Amino acid sequence: MSPSRASSNNPNGASSAAPSGTDGDFASLGLHPDLLDAVAGMGFTSPTPIQVESIPAGLEGRDVLACAMTGSGKTAAFLLPILQRLREKPRGTTRALILTPTRELAAQIVDHLKELSRTTGIRGAAVFGGVGAGPQEKAFRQGVDIIVATPGRLLDHFQYDYARLSDLEVLVLDEADRMLDMGFLPDIRRVLRHLPKGPRQTFFFSATMPPPIVQLSRELLHDPAKLNLERKQAPATGITQALFPVRADLKVDLLAELLRQGEVGNVIAFCRTKHRANRLAEKLEKRGISVARIHGNRSQNQRTEALEGFRDGRYQVLAATDIVARGIDVEALDHVV
Repeated sequence: MSPSRASSNNPNGASSAAPSGTDGDFASLGLHPDLLDAVAGMGFTSPTPIQVESIPAGLEGRDVLACAMTGSGKTAAFLLPILQRLREKPRGTTRALILTPTRELAAQIVDHLKELSRTTGIRGAAVFGGVGAGPQEKAFRQGVDIIVATPGRLLDHFQYDYARLSDLEVLVLDEADRMLDMGFLPDIRRVLRHLPKGPRQTFFFSATMPPPIVQLSRELLHDPAKLNLERKQAPATGITQALFPVRADLKVDLLAELLRQGEVGNVIAFCRTKHRANRLAEKLEKRGISVARIHGNRSQNQRTEALEGFRDGRYQVLAATDIVARGIDVEALDHVV
């Protein structure tokens, strides 16, 4: 999400960038002083390109369609306009819904929301599976301002009368293509049927634009500001990519030796399956390397502890499936394998 970090195809014709600030700072984007103070308090001074384009469009009340990769600063690109919109709204009813593909991303967005909204009184809550539903039900009943949810758990709550979003004004689909990859598109359509039919502002963020996502964006958005749609996909600033052919039976030994020699520091190692993630972790642990693991068979508490431990430096390696491939904020990460 970090605003100071700079981290397809256009489905609807030529790209039309929104009006944007030109001074290279957040003050030029039209944000309220309270939000500028919050941004400054987080140590950020310069908006990223997606923020320069998305924030003014969002402040105008326009729908936004954006191709934005992990590391681009897209979370603030939709959170800041939402917070400005809700500042003067009465409390006690949910006015914004943010849909995300994974629990980790939902929790991370809520963490960023708390930091950015600290002077506004606006509250957010995460709604996802793997944890008790009681606190989530309480958030619905109290009318927390912003709900950040995964589609499946949200649909579970929609079975009950307390989960009615009749005053919803803003909808965000974050990592839309990832939700498609995970098979959530039918759930997203079911969620949409539960939302009020009146006018609302929609932010639609996706790293890629496959045909089903293009179709969904056309159904949801009205005359959107189209951002970044014609730029070629490229790694975020400061990232070097390399390919090294290695025999399958030598991969673990090579990684362990690089770690032992200090050639690499902390590493996220992506594995194709849960079994492979477990097997990699076990082999590295036998070599005295501290390893955390995240995949779909781990409980939410285990996944949270693993990610926090990796961020804190208690684990040198995070063995993971692609559930952490998008949107996870880890500072000073040395290598991804």
